[in-house]
Amino acid sequence: MPKLTIEQVPLAGKRVFVRADLNVPLEGGAVADDTRLRAVLPTLRFALDAGAAVVLASHLGRPKGGPDPRYSLNPVAERLASLLARPVPLAPDCVGEVTRAHAQALKPGDLLLLENLRFHPEEEKNDDGFARQLAELADCYVNDAFAAAHRAHASIDAITRHLQPAAAGLLMQRELSALGRILESPERPLVAVLGGAKVSDKVALVEHLIGKVDALVIGGGMAFTFLRALGHAIGRSLVEPERIETARAALEAARRRGVPLTLPVDAVVADGLDSASGRAVGIRQIPDTEMGLDIGPRTVERFSAVLATAKTIVWNGPMGVFEKPPFAAGTVAIARAVATAPAFTVIGGGDTIAAVNAAGVTEKIGYISTAGGAFLEFLEGRTLPGVAALTEAA
Repeated sequence: MPKLTIEQVPLAGKRVFVRADLNVPLEGGAVADDTRLRAVLPTLRFALDAGAAVVLASHLGRPKGGPDPRYSLNPVAERLASLLARPVPLAPDCVGEVTRAHAQALKPGDLLLLENLRFHPEEEKNDDGFARQLAELADCYVNDAFAAAHRAHASIDAITRHLQPAAAGLLMQRELSALGRILESPERPLVAVLGGAKVSDKVALVEHLIGKVDALVIGGGMAFTFLRALGHAIGRSLVEPERIETARAALEAARRRGVPLTLPVDAVVADGLDSASGRAVGIRQIPDTEMGLDIGPRTVERFSAVLATAKTIVWNGPMGVFEKPPFAAGTVAIARAVATAPAFTVIGGGDTIAAVNAAGVTEKIGYISTAGGAFLEFLEGRTLPGVAALTEAA
């Protein structure tokens, strides 16, 4: 069922609890990358312009069960104030009498940022009593934290039992629309590109996508487990021995369904991650003493040819050890191939976004998801607690 959105909720004169994902990297006491902050700005501005007072909440990092100044949201408040060109006061806590008084004193157009939700272990335990305290701060609820929607936490799930209506924010709405378009009504052919280090991180995704896509392309470290399953010697390349049978079963499932599953035919190899350079060799020619750290040029051509046939593309995971310059070329080349394909394109995951940025093709991607784990779980067909908890649209 479609979910209620913030645009369908009367906001004037209301206090709105907005759950966002402001979990940003910090360096030297300041926000190092404000991408996630910018992503929530449209929802904040919409609510404030509609005459609401906003109680904004998020987690930051993984504090160990109590307040920790290293994980305070104060740097986030400062950066948000700059982005919004307005004061963003930070409450001393996310619950308690003082915070409740701050929230109740808010006037239309005011914004209050709560201190880190994870300073209370009850947040991650989805504790009902803690959720009730959060709910007392506002009149209605908006979840704009798709990146955390796979977590059954108090500010994401349990709070909706005490605070209604529970609507999707503008970012959440865009994420659900883009990913839903892939899974429910994609323009075909639909091609999925998967990379990253481990099959174990994406085994459920591979199994699910085989039944959804018209073609599957697999690169990155995870490809070597599939190549080993086909009987190839892969030198010292990353392999998960316990996943070889899983990879073999996926290859067989793809064959039965008639879904082309394309793997690398060459790789850039080197002695190790700290090597200053690499060289391309065929998959069958990887020396016993070397490891594959990127896809090779013939694989780039092969993958690009598949992408050129697509009308919809979803991509998650780099094609090699992208953070090392000698082994970044394959990932950058695939980013450009995705961007130039005549298709609706959706990407997700930090490394994938970094690759698109490095390739200079960000503006040519149809949709860039801010989520990591939630992006993968949604594509796996799982029910996300943060989405399920939202009110269904009439």
